[in-house]
Amino acid sequence: MSHILRQHRTAALVGAAIIAGAACLPFAINTSKAFAAPSDTGGILAASGSFASIVDADKPAVVTITTTMRTTDVSADQQSPMDEQFRQFFEDQGIPLPRQAPHNQPSQHAMALGSGFIISPDGVIVTNNHVIDNALDIKVTLDDGTELPAKLIGTDPKSDVAVLKIAAGKPLQTIAWGDSDKLKLGDQILAIGNPFGIGTTVTAGIVSARGRDLHSGPYDDFIQIDAPINHGNSGGPLVDREGKVVGINTAIYSPNGGSVGVGFAIPSDEAKAIVAKLQKNGSIDHGYLGVQIQPVTKDVADAVGLDKTGGALVAAVSADTPAAQAGLKPGDIVTSVGGEAVKTPKDLSRLVADLSPGTRESLAVWRDGKTIDLNVTVGANADSQKQAATTSPETQGQASGQPSLGIGLADLTPDVRQQLDLPRSVSGAVVASVKPDKSAAAAGIQSGDVIVSVNDRPVHNARDVKAAIAEAGKAGRKSVLLLVERDGHKTFVAVPFSAA
Repeated sequence: MSHILRQHRTAALVGAAIIAGAACLPFAINTSKAFAAPSDTGGILAASGSFASIVDADKPAVVTITTTMRTTDVSADQQSPMDEQFRQFFEDQGIPLPRQAPHNQPSQHAMALGSGFIISPDGVIVTNNHVIDNALDIKVTLDDGTELPAKLIGTDPKSDVAVLKIAAGKPLQTIAWGDSDKLKLGDQILAIGNPFGIGTTVTAGIVSARGRDLHSGPYDDFIQIDAPINHGNSGGPLVDREGKVVGINTAIYSPNGGSVGVGFAIPSDEAKAIVAKLQKNGSIDHGYLGVQIQPVTKDVADAVGLDKTGGALVAAVSADTPAAQAGLKPGDIVTSVGGEAVKTPKDLSRLVADLSPGTRESLAVWRDGKTIDLNVTVGANADSQKQAATTSPETQGQASGQPSLGIGLADLTPDVRQQLDLPRSVSGAVVASVKPDKSAAAAGIQSGDVIVSVNDRPVHNARDVKAAIAEAGKAGRKSVLLLVERDGHKTFVAVPFSAA
């Protein structure tokens, strides 16, 4: 069976997980590819076909990223049935929860590995979100061997992009963004990174395809390449013949965990815009409608009287969502958002994800043989609240300057309410994860608790909780008073702020 594998997590103590359970394989030398010089002379590539000048220019700007994660060898039968049920629910919703060690078993640390590249002389680094996801500690090793601690500036799990910052005390060599839109099938490219932790490695290949969808989110628009990338390459740059970054190496398709010549990179034109937002705000709030959608086939178009197959067919509308409030119904076909055409379900997902929560936008909808316009106020996507859960609380606090309790939060969606058997009258935010070494865990906060007020101020969602905690920190308080509902009972819990 083949898998899409995110390429990080190579060497580990106590066997840190490699995505999809893949194992490192013996190294093999690939001598099957030869490269001819391009017919034009506009690029940096030498007439001999050598990539040496590109490597000389770019390699000093490529870094190795090492993270420390907390792990445990607790077996499944040591977890309570409720804990496992709650974990499975959130993982089904796309919110991964870290495994927590029981109180009677010490936790252990594991090391994970990835790559990145420097985009500014003052030490701003771009990598994949999954390279630093759930990290307790992040270190960056420069090409000259210098090892430095890194601060997390921002991360966006939905696009799998993260931004770090290091202080080297001197200007650093950088690598420039290129134009991924100009890439054509057959164009030569280089992938640079640290596969398997053996050291910075350069591989060459061509662009095999564009616009690949791996079904991991609305931003799937991957460049497919045949340049070998493996575990540890994640976050490294994909560069063109001018030595500029045209992609971020992210995943491979593999039946055995090793490279078989089918790799995927995030296009630079997409990544560059996301990086700019993360540098400015630290996170990205993605829009949310609350619908299940599917393609408009010819048969569907014929059945509803459309003369073309474009659009996104609404299969279901979740209750109490922006889509329901706007009047969207199953059977509607969304053909545009804010005047931009929707040709496929992916177009709708991406257009909505690009909108900020609270934005009021118009939808063109085909219904009953005619086009009608609906106005929708875009909500916050679950992945936006997921930021706190997927980013280590201590590094998030360092990036934003906000205090940390060591918890990840999510909104009370209808599905969460059903899972927790919560009445509609209860509002607040659910605790999606708890860091075992932070103050919230010590105070007794558990996954599945619902925070209904902070310092006697009612809260309605994860954003409210985070804002109230931030205000308490700015006011100089050393702890916050949370009103928590658990199993139908409410109790106040005082939680001190965790040290950074």
